[in-house]
Amino acid sequence: MKLQILNNIAKEGLDLLTENNFELVSDQNNVSGIVLRSHDLHSLVIDSSLHAIARAGAGTNNINVGDCSEKGVIVFNTPGANANAVKEMVICSLILSKRDFISGNKNLDSIDTENMNDEEIGKKIENIKKEFVGEEIRGKKLSIIGLGAIGSMVAEQAINLGMKVKAYDPGLTVDVALGLPSSLEKCDSMDSCLEEADYVSLHIPLNSSTKAIINKDKLNLLSKHSVVINFSRGGIVDEEDLIDQLENGKLFKYVTDFPTKNLLKRVNLQRDVIIFPHLGASTKESEINCAVMACDQISEFLKFGKIINSVNYPSISSEKHGKHRIFITNKNEPGVISSIAECLADNKINISEFVNKSRGNLACNIIDTDDEIKDQIVCELEKIKGVRNARLCY
Repeated sequence: MKLQILNNIAKEGLDLLTENNFELVSDQNNVSGIVLRSHDLHSLVIDSSLHAIARAGAGTNNINVGDCSEKGVIVFNTPGANANAVKEMVICSLILSKRDFISGNKNLDSIDTENMNDEEIGKKIENIKKEFVGEEIRGKKLSIIGLGAIGSMVAEQAINLGMKVKAYDPGLTVDVALGLPSSLEKCDSMDSCLEEADYVSLHIPLNSSTKAIINKDKLNLLSKHSVVINFSRGGIVDEEDLIDQLENGKLFKYVTDFPTKNLLKRVNLQRDVIIFPHLGASTKESEINCAVMACDQISEFLKFGKIINSVNYPSISSEKHGKHRIFITNKNEPGVISSIAECLADNKINISEFVNKSRGNLACNIIDTDDEIKDQIVCELEKIKGVRNARLCY
């Protein structure tokens, strides 16, 4: 099988694919899957050969997931693979926001090393030092919005650094909750979480319900001494409202990993915005972790029909129960499963194992049999009303 590789995917991930006998190509012609990082796939024309897309990273806003779902294409991401890298960046930002090391370092450029002696330089440095008296984070209040892989790690690390941490996550699962520090205060609403916060760290995905969710109403809950840190997605903060709060002295600082024209202008004029060029997950370790995870997931799916960490289809797996395996995606509606079973029965195929999983209006199936599956049978399955696609794994 051929896989299209977009962007620079770590060698450790690519080696995993070649070891599993995948042919790696740069073009999209007749490929079974695509592995990528940030390449924009919104203009992708999905043909019948494409079955999976693996994103080496958490966000999938560069992929038309809705179109993929309609065509039965599984979209994978790698949640948690870059969590430690982003966590370290958030902790760094907590410190940088109130201890302005960046501006302090830039001020050293004002020292005339050609015409000043060490004593004069020492006096100059003492004057610079007075301008950059900061604050420690120990004992300060941190509010975390979103307790996924990154948010949970930030919470634990911040508590270890002596901060008072509370968090809000409406989708918090029991398993995640059990692994959180006992001293973490869990809030029932975003508003109650934001109140009295010295620092706010955002860890939520960008979608229709979270776009510009941090707006003027939410920002008004913060004090003029508060710092907002955003390493999730730029779009979850209403930029116009944010700049207005900064301009009117109602917010101390904004730290983000997502540069925009207006924010870059603000950096050049003021010291109340810190912007990084999307460096949150840019570590060697993170890139390797994401690549290996993405490549392993797409390999396991194309070879065995196993799904884990898909953003559109349900997780599914099955031990081997026959010589051959069929994988099918379909609309989750009455009659589809019985039609699949009927089609196989009409072709004298005896089912050894049939696993069906659903997620909303989408479903997928793993079917094992000892009987030979001809191409004509797969074509018949694909013609069933409600079936997105069907393929033979082995």
